[in-house]
Amino acid sequence: MKWIELTVHTTSEAADLVASVLFESGGNGVAIADKKDLLDFQNSGRVWDYLDEALLEGADEQVLVKGFVPADCWEQKYAGIREALETLRQNAGEALDFGSLEIVRREIDDEDWVNVWKKHYKPIPLKNVTVCPEWIDYAPRPGEVVVKIDPGMAFGTGEHETTSMCIELMQEIDLKGKRVLDVGCGSGILGITALLLGAGSVFMTDIDPVAVRAAELNAARNGVSDRLEIRCQNLLDDREIKGDVLLVNIVADVLIDLSKGLSAHMTGKSELILSGIIRSREQDVLAAYRAIGLEPVRIYEKGEWAAIRMRQCQN
Repeated sequence: MKWIELTVHTTSEAADLVASVLFESGGNGVAIADKKDLLDFQNSGRVWDYLDEALLEGADEQVLVKGFVPADCWEQKYAGIREALETLRQNAGEALDFGSLEIVRREIDDEDWVNVWKKHYKPIPLKNVTVCPEWIDYAPRPGEVVVKIDPGMAFGTGEHETTSMCIELMQEIDLKGKRVLDVGCGSGILGITALLLGAGSVFMTDIDPVAVRAAELNAARNGVSDRLEIRCQNLLDDREIKGDVLLVNIVADVLIDLSKGLSAHMTGKSELILSGIIRSREQDVLAAYRAIGLEPVRIYEKGEWAAIRMRQCQN
């Protein structure tokens, strides 16, 4: 199927309104590319652990809002989008700068933005676990655990060091019959792997509904839905939920913020696997979790990243 990518040149102030026009006009996959978003986050006092400076150096000063419309009706959609944008500009007057509102179109295939990445995604062996794309027919070795994943738009394919380290560290823990909490579950890869490794039950949370849906679908693909509960919420909102093993693959600043709240979800003998930690922040994360009575069992490093397996201290 052919698609038309429509790119509207606008400003930071008007980007959300322009995106709404594209969405309401039937644009699929609407996205905003705005250098200011990166700069605002960088200057907010909450520093992203790992930011490629080339993103800032090479970013266009203009804000680009992209949407995709079917090629067989793009002219009709374009006319409606053009009219809606001009109406917005007229109604706002001088109160809001919309920029040029120039629209650039480009014809693409489905494969260009939906399927091309699948060609480069192969089975990933991680000790006795292999993470496999659900569209690949894979024959497991005796005793090998195969996790079938289609991440969709959620984080978690097993390729990134932060995820692969979690899966490898999990295999060092006897999960049989254990209650596992997967905090910020993304595609669900960690919680699903825990169940396939023998965990008794898993409770997953994520604040992103897209991630929750992806995790639900991946759980069904792996036949573990009956031992899994997934909620779209912050785990800290429900202090009654406790786990024997907690899996948290986020970033260092969020891990530090979560540290005191997570203690309420431990049993007294809980183990944690923390990941998403850029190595320069490793000691900060360790200090935060030592402060709530945990000690590291193992610190695992790959490339620029670290994961830490921790255990509650026995009094």
